[in-house]
Amino acid sequence: MRVLGIETTCDETAAAVVETDGAGRPIIRSSEVLSQIAAHAAYGGVVPEIAARAHVEAVDHMVARALERAGVELSDIDGFAAAAGPGLIGGVMIGLTTAKALSLVTGKPLIAVNHLEGHALTPRLIEQVQFPYLLLLASGGHTQLIAVRGVGDYVRLGTTIDDAIGEAFDKVAKMLGLPYPGGPQVEREAKKGNPERFHLPRPMQGRPVADFSLSGLKTAVRQEAQKILPLRASDVSDLCASFQAAVVDVVADRTRVALRGFRDIAGHPTALVVAGGVAANMAIRRGLERLAAEAGVRLVAPPLALCTDNGAIIAWAGLERLRMGIQDDLTVAARPRWPLDASKDTRAGAKA
Repeated sequence: MRVLGIETTCDETAAAVVETDGAGRPIIRSSEVLSQIAAHAAYGGVVPEIAARAHVEAVDHMVARALERAGVELSDIDGFAAAAGPGLIGGVMIGLTTAKALSLVTGKPLIAVNHLEGHALTPRLIEQVQFPYLLLLASGGHTQLIAVRGVGDYVRLGTTIDDAIGEAFDKVAKMLGLPYPGGPQVEREAKKGNPERFHLPRPMQGRPVADFSLSGLKTAVRQEAQKILPLRASDVSDLCASFQAAVVDVVADRTRVALRGFRDIAGHPTALVVAGGVAANMAIRRGLERLAAEAGVRLVAPPLALCTDNGAIIAWAGLERLRMGIQDDLTVAARPRWPLDASKDTRAGAKA
């Protein structure tokens, strides 16, 4: 089985071809990603109108490149998957419309993929991890702890009540004068800094529910920075190191709580999985490795290329659904919000 996946939910235009071999093992035949970072850098963040225009200009080219790199023709594809949400609605509509057109022209199935499900199923693409497992999904827009019990079967154990982890990294970078995108810049500065210089809070630590709150931590960084203005280069590094150390502690504490909740609803997890853009942060990975060893589970983290948005994870989620006989018709709508856990979906009549 072979699926073409399209990803346009934010500031990457991506397409990929993923297939399974005779034993059902996944193979990434191609994965093409075009980043829009340069187009948004001057604004310090993603501008939805610029992103949508860039997707329109690039999506056909990226699909053609993915097919060419995979060495296949359009007629060789068994299904077309597109991230149908959540995300910036203009971009989501472009990718989904492209997949609809390809499905209509070829007569092959359309699969509308929840972008979050793409991240949730990534460990099965790279290591064929068996269900159930605990997922920490952390990115610029999402921070969730999810029990992954099967394809389409997700229970959210915790989420952020304000800023996502990646969002907090980006905002701290901006307040400290670091360039966009901020997350990698904070991590880079933190390597040079003293994580014990500033005593920052660990929000929600010890709470019995596995939710996150990063807004207060971000505010504490601002307050510490204001005390020592003007900032020297060493001050910026120390603030970044102290902030990142606090985030690592918070992530470990919140995930530890989620592991306890997981066992109540799904038994012992086969793995602890971290996915999403923040999964590229090596300090957070090391903190989770320590927690996994403490809990007696293995940590699975995707290669860096599969942490950020890409078409391969969308193609794989589409393939997983397609081989279960799940597909969508051409009336399926793009969704700016789309929780993985169906019980959290408040849209009337919505199907998660």
